[in-house]
Amino acid sequence: MEQYNFSLLAKYNKAANEKMNNIVKTISEEEWNKPFKGYFKSIHELCSHIFIADYNWLNRFKKLRKFDSLDENYFNKKYSFQETLFLTIDEYISKRTELDTIIISFIKEITVEDINKILEYKNTEEKTFEKRMEGLIMHMFNHEAHHRAMISVYLEMIGKENDYNNILPLI
Repeated sequence: MEQYNFSLLAKYNKAANEKMNNIVKTISEEEWNKPFKGYFKSIHELCSHIFIADYNWLNRFKKLRKFDSLDENYFNKKYSFQETLFLTIDEYISKRTELDTIIISFIKEITVEDINKILEYKNTEEKTFEKRMEGLIMHMFNHEAHHRAMISVYLEMIGKENDYNNILPLI
């Protein structure tokens, strides 16, 4: 995959999150925590899950080599998928915006050599895997798009129209 494609996905990811978060910041705390019947029980849980997954992937990626964008001081926490982060919607949006900026910077640093390398990493259950970086980066973006779609459904269920999952304006 070319640098252009990863750059496009990073820009799309950031733009889709910004559009989604512009809607999320209009919902009440009650709607943020409203229980749904899906695997993730609320918009809050989904936003937390996406953040934790991206954070954990970037934390794993820094094992490949030194990336200026993946600062040790920022990536010094261990998050579990059993956690629900963020006390408020504003805290979530602030942290999400910060992480999306890091993702853009990280993708700018990725080289052809990097994406062809194999990364050895451990998942949250400490099981070891070896996978090609190209596929892992694709997985990170695909995972987030999948869960943004789930948030879209939850937003519709509380009466919030949305249409933020379109990559075409960036092509």
